[in-house]
Amino acid sequence: MERQIKAGQAVRQGDVLVERVRRRTLPKGTFVAPRQGRLILAYGEATGHHHSVAVADGEMVETAAHEVFLQIMKTTDLQHQEHGSLRLDKGVYKVTIQQEYQPRELPRRVVD
Repeated sequence: MERQIKAGQAVRQGDVLVERVRRRTLPKGTFVAPRQGRLILAYGEATGHHHSVAVADGEMVETAAHEVFLQIMKTTDLQHQEHGSLRLDKGVYKVTIQQEYQPRELPRRVVD
């Protein structure tokens, strides 16, 4: 299933929330290195599956505040092996990974 995200909207693909933000460029941060030609937004430790876009279509940074932003240079698909793809138009997106909470423990990212 293909879904398109418009400015100000957020959609979820599994445990990954992608929100289109009103920025023209990425904030300052550390560029995230691609793996095998893909920018990995979230990597499933249990299954090996991943939420990703082609590196040729975007750039991704992690800020000092540990926020992740993805800039898409041309329309592309956010893909995952077990979820329908999401069409991402040119723009900047904030990426949030779902977290889980256990009493008396720090919150942690959800793992596939």
